[in-house]
Amino acid sequence: MTSTNDIRRSFLDYFEGQGHARVPSAPLVPHNDPTLMFVNAGMVPFKNVFTGLEKRPYSTATSSQKCVRAGGKHNDLDNVGYTARHHTFFEMLGNFSFGDYFKEQAIHHAWTLITKEWGISPDRLTATVYHTDDEAFDLWRKISGLPEDRIIRIATSDNFWSMGDTGPCGPCSEIFFDHGDHIWGGPPGSPEEDGDRFVEIWNLVFMQFEQAADGSRTPLPRPSIDTGMGLERLAAVLQGVHDNYDTDTFRALIEASGALTRTATDGANKASHRVIADHLRSAGFLVADGVLPANEGRGYVLRRIMRRAMRHAHLLGAAEPLMHRLVPALVAEMGAAFPELVRAQPLIEATLKQEETRFRQTLANGLRLLDEATATMGEGDTLPGATAFKLYDTFGFPYDLTEDALRPRGLSVDRAGFEESMAEQKRKAREAWKGSGEKASDEVWFDIAEEAGGTEFTGYTAGEGEGQVVAIVKDGARVEMAEAGQQVLIVTNQTPFYAESGGQMGDAGTIANDGGFKGLVEDTSKPLGRVHAHRTLIQEGAIAVGETVKLVIDVERRAQLRANHSATHLLHAALRHRLGGHVTQKGSLVAPDRLRFDFAHPSALTPAEIALVEADVNAQIRGNDSVSTRLMTPDDAVAAGALALFGEKYGDEVRVLSMGRGPDAIYSVELCGGTHVDALGDIAIFKIVSESAVSSGVRRIEALTGEAARQWLVARDERLKEVAAALKTAPDDVPARVLSLIEDRRRLERELADAKRALAMGGGKAEVAGPETVGGHALLARVVEGLDPKGLRGAVDEMKAQLGSGIAMLVAVNDGRASVAVGVTADLVKAVSAVDLVKAAVAALGGQGGGGRPDMAQGGGPDGAQADAAIAAVRGVLEGQVAAA
Repeated sequence: MTSTNDIRRSFLDYFEGQGHARVPSAPLVPHNDPTLMFVNAGMVPFKNVFTGLEKRPYSTATSSQKCVRAGGKHNDLDNVGYTARHHTFFEMLGNFSFGDYFKEQAIHHAWTLITKEWGISPDRLTATVYHTDDEAFDLWRKISGLPEDRIIRIATSDNFWSMGDTGPCGPCSEIFFDHGDHIWGGPPGSPEEDGDRFVEIWNLVFMQFEQAADGSRTPLPRPSIDTGMGLERLAAVLQGVHDNYDTDTFRALIEASGALTRTATDGANKASHRVIADHLRSAGFLVADGVLPANEGRGYVLRRIMRRAMRHAHLLGAAEPLMHRLVPALVAEMGAAFPELVRAQPLIEATLKQEETRFRQTLANGLRLLDEATATMGEGDTLPGATAFKLYDTFGFPYDLTEDALRPRGLSVDRAGFEESMAEQKRKAREAWKGSGEKASDEVWFDIAEEAGGTEFTGYTAGEGEGQVVAIVKDGARVEMAEAGQQVLIVTNQTPFYAESGGQMGDAGTIANDGGFKGLVEDTSKPLGRVHAHRTLIQEGAIAVGETVKLVIDVERRAQLRANHSATHLLHAALRHRLGGHVTQKGSLVAPDRLRFDFAHPSALTPAEIALVEADVNAQIRGNDSVSTRLMTPDDAVAAGALALFGEKYGDEVRVLSMGRGPDAIYSVELCGGTHVDALGDIAIFKIVSESAVSSGVRRIEALTGEAARQWLVARDERLKEVAAALKTAPDDVPARVLSLIEDRRRLERELADAKRALAMGGGKAEVAGPETVGGHALLARVVEGLDPKGLRGAVDEMKAQLGSGIAMLVAVNDGRASVAVGVTADLVKAVSAVDLVKAAVAALGGQGGGGRPDMAQGGGPDGAQADAAIAAVRGVLEGQVAAA
């Protein structure tokens, strides 16, 4: 038996040997077609190559492309588990020619590979061509030797492919395998073609024409080839089975499911095991490609897939969550071909376990309600839409899950009634919003969110992508189009641009399309918490609602934001480890050039504490551990030790970021929806540049990372070198040299102060060198220039010692201002108060107040020119005291 892995390898090896570039599978989330929810065909990643919008360094290629069909018009979800060939996840083997070879070589490759390399008997093969494609008919007859009755002309669109209403298109050739007459069915084009005997295994698309809007077609200058072969169907053929679920990969997954549930894999359990196996593949690959369960968009489709599988696990009697325990079997089967499964295995397991644990809590209640509602219903009856909506709204049952649960009993669901209940809920929500006091200016965003749903953010895994414009807002009102020179808010159905939230600034970048429109995205915000609004300055052309645009973030700016955001998490953890668990975040700013972090702490950090925190963060950066993400409920996340961030509003589910390693546990675990580095080493370096007070009990740290930190350190080093040059010493000797200079300065200052005091004692502006007698008391009063006011008191004490008995007064003039001190010897304090004398002097200097003790008082005034007047005022007070006596 040829394994599925061998078949995939042999297909790619064959075409690589024929000169085709071997191209890895693109992620399941398409970034070049905003109208697609998931990649659903092998040619999707090459769409822009076929249209000429993108050039690649090869003209032929081969791939095994991951595909999902579980949402939108390409939705096989309802049939999965009940048919032989329906899957939500499948692989499309393909070979492609971008203007290189055409029909003859494509048919030659197909026939050679199928019949010669794989040894499939030509007797069991049938080819189809479009009914007017005589060239393909003749080539099949020439190359394969098939009889004409096994080269069937098909007139329907099944054999004519188009990319859309306009663009590349062309006829097809399909290759069918005959499983044998023991299975009912007829060849393509026959009345029995819907049977399972003849199965299409390969489709060759001859991209030959360009279709215009009026339906007319003109030949393409360089015709191309796009082929698609379902690996699962081919594996069934080569392994001699009719049913895809009997191939080796599916058998391994089904057997693992049977072993873990201890149930038989056939009979009544057959459909459940098949659903689990198929949905395990879809869920695993979607999570590996960055999709996580959500209530909207791709995440909602993933949730539907997961919950459908989980309901079937419940039907099998699984008492505990099952799906996450099957992931090792999935990785064992497909991890070698798709290493992203191996890398993401822990995340896949954690996501499945969390989702199933949560869903089990509501599944029993929902099924009980469903059983009660259908207790009296018989086969052929219809469940009211309102009941189905209650299951969806109350218990999180997707509509198709209700359909799936009722299918075995022959019951249907009133879809129109379900939609009517949904519309009524939206109407009530709008009325409640209007009555909530929200700003009237927000109503435009409510309308957009209600009509188009929330914007799907693809930026966790991509820096660019395509989106469809769903709304344009200018000056608070919706418009249908905007032109060059205008600044508008553009809303798309999906975007890689992160919108400002949780302290992280919104992304900037460009938005453009092939119609000549080009805009500069200056910022991204998130009105109502759901809609991403790109603040765009239109530089060229015009843009209209409904058009497709390419969105490209400023990758360098995003990298800086990611580094700074991850650094705030490490900083928060380091502060808690060093200062205590009382440290909690009180606010943050994550900008491209810096980060700011506010936290609760009663006192300033010491230099030693700052150094320890900084060292701890840098140690984690050097450890270069990967940053992991899990999706959890807020309560479960907090119970698991995650820290909730200040000011963040959390919904039913949150992203939990884990990073770094501590002595006994993960270093940092926080709830956060922001963008972060893949590994801590991407931060490069962390430097605290300031620590300050914000308010009582709240401190603020500002820090830099990466290149900004390096430049800050370089600039500081340059300043150090400048100082060293000025001091004529080496940079390493600067501290010692500065300390020496400081000591020299202190010594000189002391010497100068002593000299000025000596000058004050030895004379000044007063004409009388010694004391004078005023009011019967000795008064020694002088004016001195440049004496430090701090030295006045000591100088006055020395003057009092000289007097023995009397009043000492000194006025120091500095830069036009004057300071005055008056001292009274102990024997006179009952008769004369120094405070009264100083107040008189201060008033003469143009000041107010002055005070101290009866034996020593001090004050000052703005007018140093009145120094002599201040002495005269003191004389006047002394003379007045005598007169009063």
